[in-house]
Amino acid sequence: MTDAGTRALDPVTTEIIRCALLQAAEDMNTTLIRSSYTPTIYEAKDCAVALLDRDHNVLGQSSGLPIFLGNLEVCTRATEEMYGAEVWQPGDVWVLNDSYIGGTHLNDVTVYAPIFAEDTADGGELIGFAASRAHWIDMGSKDPGGSMDSTSIYQEGLRMGPLKIYQDGEPCEQAHALIARNVRFPQPTLGDMRAQVACARTGARRFAEIVRRWGLETVLAARDAIFTQTERLEREQIAAIPDGVYTATGHLDNDGIDLATPLHVTVRVEIAGDRMTMDVTDCADQATGPVNCGAAQTVAACRVGYKLLVSGDVPLNGGSFKPLDVLTRPGSMLAAVEPAACQYYYSHLGLVIDLVVKALAPAVPARAAAASYGDSMIVQFTGTDPRNGRLFVSQEATVGGWGAWQTDDGESCLINNVNGSLRDMPVEVLETLFPVRVTEYAVRPDSGGAGRTRGGNGVVREYRFEADQNLSLWWERSVTPAWGVFGGGEGAPPRVVLNPGRADERELLKVNALAVREGDVLRCESGGGGGYGPVSERPAEAVREDLRQGLLTRERAAAAYGVDA
Repeated sequence: MTDAGTRALDPVTTEIIRCALLQAAEDMNTTLIRSSYTPTIYEAKDCAVALLDRDHNVLGQSSGLPIFLGNLEVCTRATEEMYGAEVWQPGDVWVLNDSYIGGTHLNDVTVYAPIFAEDTADGGELIGFAASRAHWIDMGSKDPGGSMDSTSIYQEGLRMGPLKIYQDGEPCEQAHALIARNVRFPQPTLGDMRAQVACARTGARRFAEIVRRWGLETVLAARDAIFTQTERLEREQIAAIPDGVYTATGHLDNDGIDLATPLHVTVRVEIAGDRMTMDVTDCADQATGPVNCGAAQTVAACRVGYKLLVSGDVPLNGGSFKPLDVLTRPGSMLAAVEPAACQYYYSHLGLVIDLVVKALAPAVPARAAAASYGDSMIVQFTGTDPRNGRLFVSQEATVGGWGAWQTDDGESCLINNVNGSLRDMPVEVLETLFPVRVTEYAVRPDSGGAGRTRGGNGVVREYRFEADQNLSLWWERSVTPAWGVFGGGEGAPPRVVLNPGRADERELLKVNALAVREGDVLRCESGGGGGYGPVSERPAEAVREDLRQGLLTRERAAAAYGVDA
């Protein structure tokens, strides 16, 4: 792709092209969601897409999972580094899910395709890439859907480096057969893959339309102006932060195998002029259990924490993160190497995001929030559905409370900051597709941390099993609950109880493939967010409004705030 040089472009045209690129990414996302086969994508929206230029810079990224921020281009760049720029050919589509190259866990599969300006005066020049990442419900791991107790990447399913799945517009049948033979649900899996291919083709068409309308030189000039503006805005905001070193430390509960040993993470942020460096080398070594990730995912998490504090209102593009450096340590759980298990890579990444904000809170109190409930809090059911005799996997994230801000309470019942646009599974969909009933879904009162502004509340979600099946859980943040800032209190930690009130009642946060019986009950209570500022400064009328809305009980109002209803 030729450089646009210093050609001047009026700001109106630049903004039109910026919005066109962002809309192209949204069109890609809509295509993926509406074409997918599984509720993990079409209901929960566990996916993200991006439009890239030829140099692997982001031109437009749709709403989606923030943990994929500036991360999809790692896959196209890695492919080019491995096979050379000549590997890109019209009509080809590639797939990658390797956790150590650019993937996350093996279930998150990236599909990407080169885009050529075939209908322009440039005559077939490579102009960019269209990429998407989506969660496939099963990759052939040792347990359906994924394992909470894996100890090696080889237990977690089919691992694909850059693999061509379409050539010259036609499917590579051997690659499709390889995938189909290694997963438990070949038809919906290949259906979701084809939805991602359709997403890539939509992106290619939209980008080619933009280039045809404006001309490649103009589009490149707009790109350069957008990147320059974004970088300038970010540098200005970093420069306004006092120079210095800021640190924060937290702990994961455990690695899912050794349940008694917390794993520490320290984030060290250095501000020097208009540059920021995040150092996460002081963390636990890669763990036996599946709480590891490759360095690319840690960079993505640091970028999410960065965007929470720096130019959060500016859409992501190739000018983003230019003033940011991230330091990792190979062999640690934040830069794991083969054969580390990576299934639950996001637990420590959510902690990293919150720790970035905690570290910088003293320097930017108006932009910082208290900690959120922090993790995806996965509930997974697998088994054979007696209604049709088929194997099923239901995997859903649980919403919870976010941390309070300087000027407002934290949001209640919201998905964690790793997942962004991901949605909890609608009760009607869950009950229609799987042999389970939701008997209660409500706000968990009193779970938000007290403060001048209150942390958001978690939820109560109770299930009754309609058939014998297996239960897997991955719940976090009991060792390091959502902390408050500037005198605010911490949020309540999560609590999960199997068969509450019965003789066989059992509390548990992590479990893999536990056999449950028809009629058993699972009660899940997600954590709340931390509070902001001294409790004594919260107005009594705000406490009474919380009481009126059911967010607070009378006992909690009296004990925490000294307010009698």
